[in-house]
Amino acid sequence: MTSNKIIDSSKLTMEEINKQIITLKKELLILKIKKSTKQTVKPHLLKIKKNKIAQMLTIKTLYMNKK
Repeated sequence: MTSNKIIDSSKLTMEEINKQIITLKKELLILKIKKSTKQTVKPHLLKIKKNKIAQMLTIKTLYMNKK
C-alpha cells in the first residue's frame, strides 16, 4: 500500500474505518482457515492483510487523538 492510499484512507470517517477493519479481519480469518485446512493459499496475502489492518488501526488511533 503506497503512501497515497494511506492518505486517502485517512479521509474516511470513523464508521468507515471500523467497517474496513472488520472486513479485513474477516478476510484474514478466512485465509487462516484455508491455510489450516491445507487449501491453496497465497502466503503473501496473509502479510498484506495484516499490514492493511495495522495501517487502518493506526489511522483510527490518529483520528481518535485529534478529538
